[in-house]
Amino acid sequence: MDFMKPETVLELTNVRDALVRMEDTIVFAFIERSQFFSTPSVYTKNNFDIPDFDGTFLDWSLLQIERTQSQIRRYESPDELPFFPEQILSSFLPPLEYPPVLASYSDSLNINDEIKDLYVLNIIPLISAGEGEQPENLGSTVFCDVDCLQTLSRRIHFGKFVAEAKFRSETERFTKLIIDRDVAGIEDAITNSALEQTILQRLVKKGNAYGTDPTLKYSQNPQSKVSPEFIAKIYKDWIIPLTMRVEVEYLLRRLEDEK
Repeated sequence: MDFMKPETVLELTNVRDALVRMEDTIVFAFIERSQFFSTPSVYTKNNFDIPDFDGTFLDWSLLQIERTQSQIRRYESPDELPFFPEQILSSFLPPLEYPPVLASYSDSLNINDEIKDLYVLNIIPLISAGEGEQPENLGSTVFCDVDCLQTLSRRIHFGKFVAEAKFRSETERFTKLIIDRDVAGIEDAITNSALEQTILQRLVKKGNAYGTDPTLKYSQNPQSKVSPEFIAKIYKDWIIPLTMRVEVEYLLRRLEDEK
């Protein structure tokens, strides 16, 4: 997929291939985070005395990383959205002029705050090594959290590309649904239950393959670092529904650009 070539971005086969590769990134990010305990202190607002900052240690760390990455053009890429869009910096590198692929309002569809909340409340308990604090690993824990959040954000917001590709492939059908404000009809049009089941089954296999030491024999009772069933649950309960929500919200406004 080449964002300089819009035709490659909106080819549904390429979109699905990209989503499959993102599964690997997410699984490995969860495995890295599973080294550490839940460490609730890093998600508690003002738990640490950070000069001139009102928020959690995770928020502060995420902001610093985004400000650095914004200077090397990370957020100029159409598939990246910052968690702190009002506080990122301009890049000193020459700007990239990507051809328009998504609708003009696409950047305003940003649910990163919700992604961060569900990650802390629902995902951390499933992928942590255990409950409690590890004061010696605060920085390492948050570094893994940032990686998880950025990969989740990219995966979920990639729903915009899925929605655009589907709109262009069935323009007449979606135009009628949008005019009628038929949310249920749009959801039905973008849902592929068989594909979703295939994704969940593939994630369990990947969790077993990536999260287990292949050098151990069966008699040594190899243990997966993150339960493969938990990975599938995270996709089923949060990643897929949020991606669908992004698709629906994107499509409901799609005729704005047509006008």
